[in-house]
Amino acid sequence: MKLLALAVSLISAFPALAQTSSSQAALEAAKMLEQASLSLTEADSARDRVRALTQTIQAYEAGLSAMREGLRQAATREAQLSAELRAREKDVRQLIGVLQTIETTAPPVLMLHPSGPLGAARTGMMLSEVTPGLNAKAQALADDLNEVKTLRLLQQSASETLTEGLTGAQDARSRLSEAVADRKDLPRRFVEDPVRTAILISSTETLDGFASGLSEISEGEIIETDADVSGQKGQIPLPVQGVMLHKAGETDAAGVKREGLVLGTRPRALVTSPTAATIRYRGPLLDLGNLVILEPQPGLLFVFSGLQEVYGHPGQVIPEGTPVGLMPGETPEIGAILSTSGDGTGTDRSETLYIEVREDNSPVDPESWFRTDKDG
Repeated sequence: MKLLALAVSLISAFPALAQTSSSQAALEAAKMLEQASLSLTEADSARDRVRALTQTIQAYEAGLSAMREGLRQAATREAQLSAELRAREKDVRQLIGVLQTIETTAPPVLMLHPSGPLGAARTGMMLSEVTPGLNAKAQALADDLNEVKTLRLLQQSASETLTEGLTGAQDARSRLSEAVADRKDLPRRFVEDPVRTAILISSTETLDGFASGLSEISEGEIIETDADVSGQKGQIPLPVQGVMLHKAGETDAAGVKREGLVLGTRPRALVTSPTAATIRYRGPLLDLGNLVILEPQPGLLFVFSGLQEVYGHPGQVIPEGTPVGLMPGETPEIGAILSTSGDGTGTDRSETLYIEVREDNSPVDPESWFRTDKDG
């Protein structure tokens, strides 16, 4: 796999990366990708294909994220070395001149001195002391120049590998959409009545009002469940790789204060169900865009909004890790990715996922349920 090869190249070319989390993450992601590819070839059912494709996309996302960080560090190191070499340009010219003089001057001439043999002996002693230092400086310079060259070649070769990775991820997303549509083996607690759903949407103006009427959108009774995720409270993983932009109750750039938290994600990032849950609703709603409402246990709702595509059907009971949607946006060009990897500003997290948690239809701080110290 080229993703694995690039991760190894990063570590070999830039040993300092070997101890960083980004290099280890790249290696782990490459192994995940190999395992997911194997699982995909062995998948017989839609459920297996969904699981394998989900793992494939997550491996690509983790690997590309780690490589961005590794390349950012490589670009930073290259810029640092280049700046140091430019600052030492005068010293370098002088060093090269001295070394060339020593190398081109005939040995007998070096031993001649106007004051005779004693002066020649002293000159020889001085040269014997100075030459190792000059050679050491020359070797350090050569090492720095070689490192700059290696880092530049590494970044150039990354372009092809990133292109392959982005293409592979996009292909996996398309195949995932097909596999989800083909999946027919999930248990269902209810069947949605589209007319009742439309009436509820048109008659409510807030998420509170919509959530309180969710029991009205089914064709019949909703099967009761004894599901319980309270033991995972505070440790449930976030549904997408992202960085925290706003905590619950904070005012955003538009001056809006919301009850949930906001994550910054990369375009087309995969959103998965962090626990086993029932899909209570999925689709557009109010000013929240496309969203999915999951019920991990009675009285508890997870609301994820800001999606472009949503998967599954209301009433389905989905396992933990099941894909529920994709974030919007366009996959950036390679040049933009490498530029972003070079500045380390996080501007590539251009999409936002809003997460709200409701207990007995009252909003609570999502951080009381989700582990937010593992932003990726």
